[in-house]
Amino acid sequence: MTTTLTGADIGARLTRLRQAAPLVHSLTNYVAMNSAANVLLAVGASPAMVHAREEAAEFAALADAVLINIGTLSPHWVEAMVEAATSAGEHQTPWVLDPVAVGATAYRRESAARLLDLRPSVIRGNASEIIALAEDSLGGRGVDSTAASDDAVQAAVALARRQEGLVAVTGEVDLVTDGRRLVRVPGGHPLMPRVTALGCALSGVVAAFLAADQDPLVATCAALACYGEAGSRAGRTAQGPGSFAVAFIDALHQLNPETLLRREPLAIESLD
Repeated sequence: MTTTLTGADIGARLTRLRQAAPLVHSLTNYVAMNSAANVLLAVGASPAMVHAREEAAEFAALADAVLINIGTLSPHWVEAMVEAATSAGEHQTPWVLDPVAVGATAYRRESAARLLDLRPSVIRGNASEIIALAEDSLGGRGVDSTAASDDAVQAAVALARRQEGLVAVTGEVDLVTDGRRLVRVPGGHPLMPRVTALGCALSGVVAAFLAADQDPLVATCAALACYGEAGSRAGRTAQGPGSFAVAFIDALHQLNPETLLRREPLAIESLD
């Protein structure tokens, strides 16, 4: 059985997000902080880059959504992440795990395992990261994906079922699954991987959409579709990675429901 998610549906989610202006508590890496904050502002959310262990749990309780990104780990940050995720769970606040380069080192695998035990609402990673999480293997080098999104379909479905949550695999064509349904989300531009932290910033956008919607799968698809649409539009005028970064922020800010109406509907495929 297949249903669809139309451009109008996506636009309605974007409107809802901007009306809510959710506060997104972002425990993200040093490289991504500035970019992630600007992206969240452009889409219509309110970013807070709070990572001190002494206040992480308290701030997570105040936020509308939480993002945890393991890109630049340290013992103090890991404990802050665990406490923020625990607080989010206690307050039924949606939170997103971005398992950056999780297959690269034992420390990353151990830290990610602790966070997975706290049941993130959404796990957002590239194909290599999702495969590494699903198989507990040494897949992935640095933050780059060595596999295509379609290579991670089985791993994503298995991980979503194991976690009883949502998994988003981003790449040339994004995949979203809750273990029962699967959606492919096209869009974006080849220059996007050439701009550091755009993937990390996307995880924050997913968190923002989760805060403003009751269906995590639909919210995640809407976030990826809006991000991809902004990337496509930015790529039409960009001359290279530098101008693309500026054009992308502008395109995300200028995105509106009318511009999304022309998108092809996304098929929501049942896996049952």
